This record gives sequence, C-alpha cells and structure tokens, in this order.
Amino acid sequence: MGDLGSLATPPELDSAMDRYRVELTGYCYRMLGSSFDAEDAVQDTYIRAWRSYDRFEGRSSLRSWLYRIATNVCLDLLNAGNKRARPMDLTAPQAQASAVLSERPEVTWLEPVPDGRVLPQTADPAEMALAKESVRLAFVAALQHLPAKQRAVLILREVLAWKANEVAELLDTTVASVNSALQRARATMAAHPPRDSRPADPLDADQVALLERYLAAFEAYDITSLTALLHEDAVLSMPPFDLWLQGPADIAAWHLNQGIGCKGSRLIPTTANGLPAFGQYRPAEDGAGHTPWALQVLEISADGRIVGLNAFLDTARWFPLFGLPERLG
Repeated sequence: MGDLGSLATPPELDSAMDRYRVELTGYCYRMLGSSFDAEDAVQDTYIRAWRSYDRFEGRSSLRSWLYRIATNVCLDLLNAGNKRARPMDLTAPQAQASAVLSERPEVTWLEPVPDGRVLPQTADPAEMALAKESVRLAFVAALQHLPAKQRAVLILREVLAWKANEVAELLDTTVASVNSALQRARATMAAHPPRDSRPADPLDADQVALLERYLAAFEAYDITSLTALLHEDAVLSMPPFDLWLQGPADIAAWHLNQGIGCKGSRLIPTTANGLPAFGQYRPAEDGAGHTPWALQVLEISADGRIVGLNAFLDTARWFPLFGLPERLG
C-alpha cells in the first residue's frame, strides 16, 4: 500500500477522511461482501485521494469525490471476479445423517462485520434502522447477485439516498442509464429476495427474552429448548464449510452428533451486521477454560423465531475484529 507517512495531505482532506471512514467502509462492505476487503478498499481509496488531491478541482464535494474513488476501487476488485456467497447460495441443504463437511477457500464467503465499522452514528432512529437493514447478511448476500455497476447504483440510490443525477455524475454516465440500471437491479433483487429477518434496532423486549432463552439453552446444551426457539425453516450454516442444514430436526440432530463438542460452551453477546451475535467458546481440550470456536450471528423472523444460525468458524479472523477475548477462564 505504500508509506502513508511520506504523503503530505491538506487538513481538509485529512478531516474528510476521518469524517467519512465509517460510511465509506459500509459502502465498500455492501459492494464487496467482505469486511477485510472493505477496509482495504477504503485504505486504497485514501491513498488514491492523497496522490491525486492536487487534481481535485472542487467541482463536486469532497464526499462525492471520495465516493467516486471508492466506487472505482470496488469495481476494479469486482471485475477481477471477486464474488461472495453464503452456503445457501452454493449448495442444497444436507440431511444431518449424511452431512459432509467440505471446506471452501476464504474468498468464497460473505463475511460478517462489526456494526461500529460500517454504521455511522445518527440520532435519527429511522435512518439507523435503514442502515442496519442494509448490512444484514441476507441483504448483502442478495446484492452479490447484481452486476457490479447495478450494485453501486442500487446502494447509492436506495440505501444512501443519492439523487439520480448525483449517481450519474459519479459514474460518468447519464440519468437515463442510472434509472435503467436501478430498474434492472430491482428486478434481480425481486428474483432473489433477502430472507426476512429483524435487525437489532434496538432489541425489543420479545427479542431480548428470545436471546436470553437461546443463551441459557445453548450454555446448558438443552437442545430441546434450543430447537423450540427455531422457525420451522430455520437454517444452520458454518463457513468455511459449504454444508447447511434446514429445519429444527436436522439442526437438533447435528448438535447432538457431529456438533456434540459444543456441549459446555459459553457465549459472549455482541452484534454483527445489525443483528444479534455471540462469540462462542468451547471447552478447551486441556480442560483449562474455554477457547474460541465460532462467531454466531442470529437472524430473527418477524414472528420472533430464529430463522438463521450462522456460525463463522474462522475465529482467528473474527474474534480480534469483534474485540472478543482470546480465551475464557
């Protein structure tokens, strides 16, 4: 990336970079589906901005200019073939009895992201609700079905509320082209609708009670009580494995068979993608305390059932990012 310290920057650019880092990271995350790629894209955006600031003529705002650079960075990455997915996008569900764990490379998977990295603070509850809705795992996964420029148009117009002429200027195209791209993007999203789930915005009393029951059931390894909290179509997935299971019966059987090593786990609450989440720690093999096992991200239906149990197993990546302890005593 180069030596940032050697690049002198004017104060207004430094200030803008500080001010817009979170929202630009959120934009790049929606575009790329990877928390780490999004951070790298913003860093690349800032390096490009430092290097070309002397050519910035002020015809647009600094914010618009940074978004233009960030869009180009993301389009370059997406043109290289990067496309993130969830296990449910790639394979059919398996039955627990015959389930096979098949691992795929890290670059395959849609990644979770801490709320604080991508959601700018706002006093407007409706604005915050929309922001959380737009980083849900299901929504970001649906975005991955769109061609890159349609993805940018949909995010800029419908998530960030840019005007069509502003998007046209950013993409060096016409308003008619932007409107056409938005229409096609909406049609594709309608064909791949994100599964309904409620963001934690903030948690209402019923959601709090549901999560308390889930935590108690999981730590007691009371699988009967745990599966009673699941929607009839609930899904369990475990990236980097492409396996996924659907329905309380198969999910219960998994926990009592292949997943029995989770018995005795402890859970630490957190949030990811605007959704409730837990850091899961399994009993250490040496019997001393608990070690990281999974970042669990829960999706909750409108009727107050758990519809998604997303267990991200690469804890060496996720636990430091989410500020979760390396070990529990």
